[in-house]
Amino acid sequence: MLSFRHQVFFEVANLLSFTKASQVLNLSQPAISKHIKALEEKYKTSLFERTGGSIRLTEPGKTLLAHLRQAREIQIRLEYELSTHQNEYNAKGELRLGASTTVALYIIPEILSAFRRQYPNVHITLLNRNSENVLTALSKNEIDLGIIEGETKTTSVNYRYFTSDEVIAVCSPKSELWFRESITLDELRNYPVALRERGSGTLASVNSALEERSFKLSDLKNNISLGGTEALKNFLLVDDCLGFLPLRSVQKELLANTLKQVFVEGLAIKRQFFFIQRHGSENDPFGQAFVKFALHVHNLKL
Repeated sequence: MLSFRHQVFFEVANLLSFTKASQVLNLSQPAISKHIKALEEKYKTSLFERTGGSIRLTEPGKTLLAHLRQAREIQIRLEYELSTHQNEYNAKGELRLGASTTVALYIIPEILSAFRRQYPNVHITLLNRNSENVLTALSKNEIDLGIIEGETKTTSVNYRYFTSDEVIAVCSPKSELWFRESITLDELRNYPVALRERGSGTLASVNSALEERSFKLSDLKNNISLGGTEALKNFLLVDDCLGFLPLRSVQKELLANTLKQVFVEGLAIKRQFFFIQRHGSENDPFGQAFVKFALHVHNLKL
């Protein structure tokens, strides 16, 4: 078992902030500093370099963090195996998830609910960010399992296919496109378009589909970008812009006739979602259990 002082170091090292670590651990900053100082005296070396208002790990600090990550993974596997010795669903521990907006809002709520009932002793946290920020959270060890849109060139991550989705162009009755069933790609240049923010998987999918048709995002009349699917959807409901949103996110609005799909001829925007884990952590028992469970539940719904 990791000592409490090592847990304190682990949080400070991952967050590179005494303030953030104190919030996570519910300790005062002086108490955090006291534990770090005690470890530095124990190992007779500095674990952090302090410059101005920021800190960074020393080489000994990096070594300690690397070993503590291995020790933490062993501890998690040990606790999992002991708690599930007689029954898999008695598993006790923590599942730290991160998911891109579409997944977090429209794909996994039912899966999370079913998983919680099946594994009542597992504490679940879900970080809802765009795909780029989920990758960052995984690299910083803030989450153990992520679900994002598409595969990146990041070599430190292991990918496993989860499901697919479609992104469509929609508008509200305020748009002059409300009475059009479809437009050409060239006509798309003539209408105001609202987009998701940089780092969004939805935006990346739109950009990729346009590039396949030798069309650029800069060719669009875009002067507003919004962070989050719901923010973009709510904006489109009251504005005359055309916008690109996941089909799953606007199904209710399409049925209610408050938004309408506008087909862009020759433009099909498909995307894939993947589970992501850091290389070396693929055997995390809670991550494995959730991936297996999510694939089973999702496939039953198809």
